[in-house]
Amino acid sequence: MEGEEEEVSRMVEMTRADRSVWLMKCPLVVARSWQSRSASEPLPHPQPLSKVVLSLDPLLPPDNPSSVQFTMEMMGTEPGNLPKSYSLNMSKDIVPMCIFSETPQGRVAVEGKVEHKFDMKPNSDSIEDYGRLCRERTNKSMIKNRQIQFIDNDRGAHMRPMPGMIGLIASTSKDKKKTPPVKQSDVKRTRRDRGELEDIMFKLFERQPNWALKQLVQETDQPAQFLKEVLNELCVYNKRGAHQGTYELKPEYKKSVADATE
Repeated sequence: MEGEEEEVSRMVEMTRADRSVWLMKCPLVVARSWQSRSASEPLPHPQPLSKVVLSLDPLLPPDNPSSVQFTMEMMGTEPGNLPKSYSLNMSKDIVPMCIFSETPQGRVAVEGKVEHKFDMKPNSDSIEDYGRLCRERTNKSMIKNRQIQFIDNDRGAHMRPMPGMIGLIASTSKDKKKTPPVKQSDVKRTRRDRGELEDIMFKLFERQPNWALKQLVQETDQPAQFLKEVLNELCVYNKRGAHQGTYELKPEYKKSVADATE
């Protein structure tokens, strides 16, 4: 019996494999808002999180991208400066993908195949509030908590640093060898929260429009590979021309940063 149960648990549930589903990429602040509201509302009748509005223009040909417009309205009270209205940019040219889920019993099920992919962005009338929210998050991410560290010296005494400063007391032994300085390339960088890193990137591109990867690694203190993933979503890479070998923001993000700065 146990062997049969293990064999069944390894099988993938394919009942909903042919169902069409949508894949949407949303800002981090929106995802956190939805998660907090879902956790606070009781099941089995939670309140709707948002509303999707489909607008059709019968005067335009069906193959015109402007003939179909998707917008999303947040429902309920949102914290801080979180925008209420968003535009959904639909893309059909996507790699074939399927959505998987796991049941409480540990079985894997296919929920459907991705038919459309959407990129979620604040509408132009909400870009000012969203820019203010991004700046607040950037400022918070720049604040570093100070620490006080106590280290015993060789004589057994404790050295106490002044309040508000980071104390680091080296050993007074003359026999110990000096530790060679660690090269910057040998330091393991810790990944930031993706949303915070995006805010920092927007702040840097406000300072200057073009950056090399090496410069951005030094400015953000992030792993190069992780930084490339974010750059591929936000920027275009100049392979030739006066700014060869640098990144600059995509046109839609340039406009958002310019509006937020104004």
